Amino acid sequence: MMKIKKKSIPSGIYLVVDPSMEEQVLLDKLAISLTKDIAAVQIWDNFKNVHNPTALIQKICSLCAKYNTLVLINNQWKYLKTMNLDGVHFDKLPSDLNEVRRTINKEIIIGLTCGNNLDAVEWAAKNAIDYISFCSMFPSSSIGHCEIITHETVKKAAQIFNKPLFLAGGINPENLKQLDELNYQGIAVISGVMNVENPAIAIDKYRKNIKPIK
Repeated sequence: MMKIKKKSIPSGIYLVVDPSMEEQVLLDKLAISLTKDIAAVQIWDNFKNVHNPTALIQKICSLCAKYNTLVLINNQWKYLKTMNLDGVHFDKLPSDLNEVRRTINKEIIIGLTCGNNLDAVEWAAKNAIDYISFCSMFPSSSIGHCEIITHETVKKAAQIFNKPLFLAGGINPENLKQLDELNYQGIAVISGVMNVENPAIAIDKYRKNIKPIK
């Protein structure tokens, strides 16, 4: 049987970018962020008003390649067939996981967003998902569809799932300390970096307040 993986996702700050942003603004802010040694970039599948998604994905991949930074696509895994992407992040349990693994003839990383229902965490563990993330740790206008995750959920998940676990949703440098009791490998951010004037300063603020990652 052909071996499909194993790349691995590093700990740290996981940046989500919104392709519906004005393209040059997105690329300029991403370029600044990449100088801060982020863990990975996820391209949110918000392609409304994007005339050529493939071209934009390629520009993001090329930019990230200069820094050896992983790039994942959100949900739209079929882009993996033709684009130089490192993996896919699913917002819910994929019904076609076997097809993904059978079809994509290269090493990939697969991630999954989980909620308070630990069934998804157990599924991720049984199906060799590479990392999971929890959304939303705090109220967030940019992630309106996510439920608020309890600390107890994250603690139980860490006992079930022994791979990287990321926290997301409404996280800012000021509330990061509230997460110190939790065992996690990184945080996923979008507006806290991409919607500020200077992403480098924002990332430094996150790093100053994040607990040491084991």
